[in-house]
Amino acid sequence: MERCGSNLNNGISFAVDATMKGKIDMNKWINGSLRYNATNPRYFTDDSGKSIYLAGSHTWAVMQDMWLEPQPRKNMGYDAFLQMLVDHGHNFLRYWQWMQTKHAAWSETPILFDPQPYARTGPGTANDGEPKFDLSKWNEPYFFRLRERVRQAGDRGIYVAIMLFEGWSIKNSSTAQESSWGYCPMNPANNINSITDDVTIRNGRPWNFFSMNCPQILQWQKAYVKKVIETVNDLDNVLYEICNEMPHTKEALEWQTHICDYVHEVERSMPRQHPVGITPEGTCQDTEELYATNADWISPSCGPVFEYRCNPPAADGRKVIINDTDHIWGHGGEVAWIWKNFTRGINVIFMDPWEPIAGGNQRKSWLDRNVSKNSRYYYAWDPLRRNLGYTVELARRMDLNACIPRNELCTSTYCLANPGYEYVIFLPAGGTEGVDLRGEKCTYEIEWLNPHTGITTNGGGITEEEWRNTVPEMTVVGGKRYLIHAPFEGPAVLYLRRREITG
Repeated sequence: MERCGSNLNNGISFAVDATMKGKIDMNKWINGSLRYNATNPRYFTDDSGKSIYLAGSHTWAVMQDMWLEPQPRKNMGYDAFLQMLVDHGHNFLRYWQWMQTKHAAWSETPILFDPQPYARTGPGTANDGEPKFDLSKWNEPYFFRLRERVRQAGDRGIYVAIMLFEGWSIKNSSTAQESSWGYCPMNPANNINSITDDVTIRNGRPWNFFSMNCPQILQWQKAYVKKVIETVNDLDNVLYEICNEMPHTKEALEWQTHICDYVHEVERSMPRQHPVGITPEGTCQDTEELYATNADWISPSCGPVFEYRCNPPAADGRKVIINDTDHIWGHGGEVAWIWKNFTRGINVIFMDPWEPIAGGNQRKSWLDRNVSKNSRYYYAWDPLRRNLGYTVELARRMDLNACIPRNELCTSTYCLANPGYEYVIFLPAGGTEGVDLRGEKCTYEIEWLNPHTGITTNGGGITEEEWRNTVPEMTVVGGKRYLIHAPFEGPAVLYLRRREITG
């Protein structure tokens, strides 16, 4: 072991292995890196050949500590967060990284972000009063923390989508010193690297940062991307996300596509290749623009008529879709929404205030009457956490390689099925719906899940058409159409699985 320096912004020293390659002990659920799944391209696959469904919570301070100035520095408790994911059965984490040392558009009180990827060598003082950055020299403890935290998640069976750039803060910034861009290490005022690119566009915002119009900055961006890849390439649980909610401009989408190509290019000659994702500018971007990119996975915005919020279109396999509450609600989500996505072949993640975002209680749009949604214990959040885990558990019992959305087989239209073998049907309001099991005359075991309680019930709830001839208690025979009746109040999930003949 050797001592690889200290973070000059907080005086914390880190003991770092010289190669930064610690012991890798990936969980039993991770069998090699994720890759394209030709059998069912709605999901990724791995060395097992199975479809891998992804679902989980993500929160903001997983990489950098975030705290209000002048309060004491705050560490979120990363191990406890990972344990929460494990306890709820999640297998996916979106890994935020912030690009400023200070300031956030959602807070009137200054927020501090640390560590950062670059060494603070000076000469000169940056806008935050600390020594200027040298973009050619890495702050190795930053990358040690990145690698260790991604590895720790993998040891618990959790895939990590590493966010390479964070666009929302810069997008909502001005070019003034007191702004997120004003405290970004790549701002020429904050480094010693003689950058002359102009990031400002005609609206006075620093949006050229996300474009091909700043060639010097682009080279520094790519150097950082390459360093991240070199740090985590040997880990199987890695995905990449180019940028969170960049500006909605053709220049920004061109830039994202270029960086996506660059990630693929760098990894092509390395031991592992990992999926790369492009996500939307927020709630309004046309998802077809994302489908047209070179990304391996995408997250949609709400869509023209809020369809990805209210009635998600069935995934068709053009890309793996990871629907994220961040781009649909911001602070929000619904249990029904999780199951609607699951039965439409879509992966699901939740922006979770498990660690409340620093300064978030100042934002009026995050209030429910007088109660802040920026709270670990807001009443709506735990049901979301639990149901994300229920979908992961169910997905692992299924042969997702053979299951596709089959809206036409159930009157609720929420049906993921391999006819003749298994069906998952969601009833958003419970009650009675119709299901078509005429595909094959075989016996199915009946299992109901109550999303509110997590309790499963075997058998019951199915009758033949026109309420005649109640089916046997534990099974139903295919070859007919049936009425299904939720055996409890509220939303319901029905799982029908073909009974295997033994003996």
